[in-house]
Amino acid sequence: MRAKVVPLFFKEGRNQDFDIQLNLLKELLANDLEFLPEVGFGDPIPGEADAVLFPQILGEAYRQLDDFKAIEVPILIITTEFGTMAMWDWEIIKYLRGEGVEVIAPYNMGQTKSLARALAAKGELASGNFLVFQDDPGEGFQPEIFKRFYWWEKECTQRMFDKYGVTLVKKSFKEMAEKAKAISDQAAEQVWEEWKDRLNLGKITTRQRNSALKVYLQLEEELKQMENVKGMGINCLNESHYSDTTPCLAWNMLYEDKQMIWGCEADNVVMLTKFILHKSLNVPIMMSNMYPFLMGDAALKHEKIPNFPEVEGNPDNYLLAAHCGYFGVVPQSFATEWTLRTKVLAIVDENATVIDARLPEGPITLAKMNPDFESMHVIEGEIEKYEQYADSDFINGAVIRVADGHKLVASLSSHHYLILTGHRLAEIRQIAKVFGFKIEEL
Repeated sequence: MRAKVVPLFFKEGRNQDFDIQLNLLKELLANDLEFLPEVGFGDPIPGEADAVLFPQILGEAYRQLDDFKAIEVPILIITTEFGTMAMWDWEIIKYLRGEGVEVIAPYNMGQTKSLARALAAKGELASGNFLVFQDDPGEGFQPEIFKRFYWWEKECTQRMFDKYGVTLVKKSFKEMAEKAKAISDQAAEQVWEEWKDRLNLGKITTRQRNSALKVYLQLEEELKQMENVKGMGINCLNESHYSDTTPCLAWNMLYEDKQMIWGCEADNVVMLTKFILHKSLNVPIMMSNMYPFLMGDAALKHEKIPNFPEVEGNPDNYLLAAHCGYFGVVPQSFATEWTLRTKVLAIVDENATVIDARLPEGPITLAKMNPDFESMHVIEGEIEKYEQYADSDFINGAVIRVADGHKLVASLSSHHYLILTGHRLAEIRQIAKVFGFKIEEL
């Protein structure tokens, strides 16, 4: 899916330079954008446009401020043959922003392609569905924890729809799990034959493997019954009594096969954030729980570990990241190491499995949409190493360093955060202008 853009020209100044630049952009971004017929600036913009594009920006811009303010879609300024803004554009850009007109002016080709993907993703969300499986969220295991989560509130779902257009569709986890259990072992074995050269399943039993594959088969069937599913989630811990396994392997397979976005514990705020960031930036992304060292015994007790690991810098600026005993659900194509193992958490069935995987050590970005859906919290940091604690709920997790641990603890919006490889703040600032959210950075 490519976003549709309308090139705009200044009626008083259109010349050969406009046509040359437009033709260059059409060639340069042929796989990224669909170019609609050009329109004179100030004339009506076609309703199907996802954005407008100025291949040429002129001094007439100062005298058409009202026309800029009338534009209701993102405004791109790409005036060089390299797919970027030009240095000479700064004065007009600064003027427009000072007058309340937000324009988007990428300064490298990577940003331009990310913006194109972001525009397409915004359109997908507006007509898309998130499909989650849950029955009575918060009423199952550990209600003292799960009843606190905003992502199950009607207000959360409504705000998400109002801002981004995506619809949350709920189906019964109990019914889905029963259908999965009813799938034959023969069907699971057939899937295993198709995938066995691609999966490292570690030391798990045949029953564990087949149960996990049956969930994959049932989720595939659920996908066939609904159009425009952009993400899926299951209340897999709080209501784990409905299933004899966990969906971790299924999420990996659905991503590797269909690039389907997943949400552990049916966290729809995670799904939305993950969809926006991954579809726009096209970089590895996953979710994990955050345990800042500053949380002290509260974090240690939950993960059943005796102490925080030794670190080189100020311990106040470190946190642990782990989910379900390991680092979290990491698709194979993102991972430096990947194995399916027997479950760790007591909350899930003895037959359940979990992914043990790692992202590369080095620069990372933490991010999650804030509860108002008008802003996203973004934190750059580093994965310094991975740490292992035997006989705990932290068998293999990440040790992350950030610039200011105290500000981190004071500003986190959730224990669930997305982790992206690389420092991505500058890129997220650019795509935020497409989606219309602000950046809250550490």
